[in-house]
Amino acid sequence: MNVHPDIAVSRIAAAIGEPARARILYSLVDGRARTSTDLAVVAVVSPSTASVHLNRLRAAHLVTMAAQGKHRYYSLAGTRVANALEALSVLTGFSRNKFIPNTPMRLRAARTCYDHMAGRLGVLLNYRFQALGWISTSSAGRETTYDLTPNGTKAFESFGIDISAVRSLRRKFAYPCLDWSERQPHIGGAFGAVLLKALLKSKWVVQDVDSRSLRLTNRGRREMGARFGILIDEADR
Repeated sequence: MNVHPDIAVSRIAAAIGEPARARILYSLVDGRARTSTDLAVVAVVSPSTASVHLNRLRAAHLVTMAAQGKHRYYSLAGTRVANALEALSVLTGFSRNKFIPNTPMRLRAARTCYDHMAGRLGVLLNYRFQALGWISTSSAGRETTYDLTPNGTKAFESFGIDISAVRSLRRKFAYPCLDWSERQPHIGGAFGAVLLKALLKSKWVVQDVDSRSLRLTNRGRREMGARFGILIDEADR
């Protein structure tokens, strides 16, 4: 059933036009996913009320939900939603505060997440590999997976990773694993695990003996710049 554009616009405007829901939406503009508990705090409402608001926003196709473990994470439903919200912000003449994680700095910079890399460096590598055209994304229902492009396969095999052997493992090849400090995805799955092993073996990163934190070495900093085009300042290590 076709809906008249005027009605469709009014429905979206009504979904946005409630202060608590507006606070929820604008908190997601930075691209980071948040739980309903996080968003209840942002919206200054109870968790049950936040769930009602989130259901309304999902029905209006303004947010999406992804389940990971026992948590459900909410994100904006694409760049068009973010652009529309930014355009409305221009009319109001205000700007939003930037999200600042409260995770300890060394864990936030880089750490292990089970057997793959997490933290700011893990997220940065994920987005860089996609920008280089080495990783592709596909979705089936609610599940999103990653795969390597032919150029990506060639690049990682030159780094000493046997991609055929990784594909033969009885686990998911690669998928976006939501990072709990950055609230953006890093690379999980069999490929994420062998990538971390390769980085450790090459001494690009070293692991602390008493924690999950990883430290980027001077060699790793140089090599990531040369191979991946990633420039990492001393302050970000």
